[in-house]
This record gives sequence, structure tokens and C-alpha cells, in this order.
Amino acid sequence: MEYLHEIKAILATPKDIVITTHRNPDGDAIGSSLALYYYLNRMGHTVRVISPSEYPEFLEWMPGVKDIIIFDTDMELSKKYVEQADIIFFLDFNALDRIDKLGELIAPVSCTKIMIDHHLYPEPCAEYLISDTMASSTSELIFDFIDRLGDKQKIDSIIAESIFTGILTDTGSFKYSTSPKLFRIVAELIEMGVDDYKLQDLIFNSLHEKHLQLLGHCLNRRMEILEEYNTGIIWLSKEDYARFDIQRGDTEGIVNYLLMLKNVKLAAFITEQPTIVKISLRSKGDFSVQEIARKHFKGGGHKNAAGGYSFQSLKAVVRKFKELLPEYKDKLLN
Repeated sequence: MEYLHEIKAILATPKDIVITTHRNPDGDAIGSSLALYYYLNRMGHTVRVISPSEYPEFLEWMPGVKDIIIFDTDMELSKKYVEQADIIFFLDFNALDRIDKLGELIAPVSCTKIMIDHHLYPEPCAEYLISDTMASSTSELIFDFIDRLGDKQKIDSIIAESIFTGILTDTGSFKYSTSPKLFRIVAELIEMGVDDYKLQDLIFNSLHEKHLQLLGHCLNRRMEILEEYNTGIIWLSKEDYARFDIQRGDTEGIVNYLLMLKNVKLAAFITEQPTIVKISLRSKGDFSVQEIARKHFKGGGHKNAAGGYSFQSLKAVVRKFKELLPEYKDKLLN
């Protein structure tokens, strides 16, 4: 990792540190943030984690998660800690616009800024950049970061569980972005005390009845399969959100059900939010959804998992997505 010796020197004395991650944080965002939080805290630093928005309910079991400061609901406290920070870590995002108004607050602050991320095209908004687009997750990079600082022995069970949670969720239970190196790291985490069965149970078996009702609604009423393009679409309207009282994290993983179909190579999950329409894209094999998200929906991501948004209506976004498919037909059918 470039600059590691400089970062190690900076961290050699106690600092005020802020860790932040992207809006609508997922398992990797929260897992990597809490892992780094506990590591730096045990090194003698004063550390706060600030998230632009609430974390999903299925992560409420994680140690330390309730101490995360939510910028949307506590802007003054967030402002106080950002302005007094000696170091700000950017985890699991590659540009300040991914943290919205929090990014506007952080941009003019004069302090050391360190980005640790695995997304493509990182913007030059941090003094130090630790980036690997081949990594499964930012949590994997946090493991590397601690290891290369010479502190792997300081990874206790709480840090290991946080890293494992980020890896598990960002790889879709080890289906995406895996590598021999990743499985070696996972083996080490289990040797450090991670109970992988327990974490799988906590993360994936904590649904409410409404979640299964929502899934049934999506598959029965909101799914469309375009066989001529090996593509599946699920969409949800504002009315669906009200009917099922959909909260942050309730739709996690629904898009992946489309990829369970043998001939579906591209999956789209399109949802009508209060002010925008969001699109989540997933794919199998060598077909890249990152280009579609970046080129057509102001977004980005990875080869097999990406997302974006539009200010058009839900109907217009669904139509736009369908109209793009002929451009990618040859790749989708190969």
C-alpha cells in the first residue's frame, strides 16, 4: 500500500479521528467503519463514526453500531467532530458527492484525509488513497491495512466479526468478487474467533413477516422477464413503499432473486423514491453493469454490481432501461 509508512507515522501519536462512509450504508460500509473504529480506538485515538444516513435494521446486532452518529439527524454534533478532526477516513466511497451534505461540510476542513475504497475511478479528494478495485470489499482492505501496519495480532473477535460482516454482505455470501486471497483472509478471521454460522444467522435470518410478503409481491406482481435479452426487472412504486411500510434495508437482496433464473444474465431493481428513482443492477459472469450505471444513470460500482439514479418518473426509467438493452444484446446472449 502506497504511503503506508507516512500513515503509520501520523497514527503514532493520539489523534482526533472521524470515520465516514456512504449514504444508505450497507454491510461493507458499516463493517469496515466499525472494524477501523475499534482498531484505532484501541491504539489510543479518539474516534467517531459518522454516517450520512441511518444504517439498515439487519445490522443492529453489531457491537458499536448504536454509537454511530447519523448526520441527517445530528448535524451540529457531526459538524463539531468534523471541524476538530486531525484525520478523516473515507471508507467505501470514491467521491464526496456519495456523502451528500456531509461531503460539503468535510471538503473545506483542513486535516489529513485518507480514502480506503474498492470502487472504480476514485476522485482526488483525499491526501492519501488506498484503493484496490480487485478487492472484494472495503472490509477486505481494512484487514490488509491493519496487517500491513504490523498490527494483525491486534485484530480481536469484534474487529474480525466486523470485517467478516462486510466481506460476507458485499460478496453476496461469497458469490461475487472472490479470490484465493479473500478465502485465506476469511480462514484467518475464523481462526481469530469468528463464528461464521452465527453471523450468517444474525444477518440473513432476522426478517419480519412483511419482508416475505414484500418479496412475494415483487416476484408475483412486479417482476418482468425479457427473454430476448436474458434480462429481468423488478420495480417498486411509492405506493408499494407505503403499502409494505418499506424502511431502509428492507429491499436488500431482492434484485439477486432474478439471477436465480437460469437464463437471466442481467437483473435490474428499480425503485421510486421521494425525489428520485434508484436503479440497482446485478449481472452474471463477464457482463459488466458498471458501464450501464455510469453512462446512463449517473452512477457506478463494480463489474457485477452497480447502481445509479434518475430524476425522471418511474415509468420513464423502466422504459429507458428497456430501450438500452438492444445496445448490449450480443453480450447478453453470449
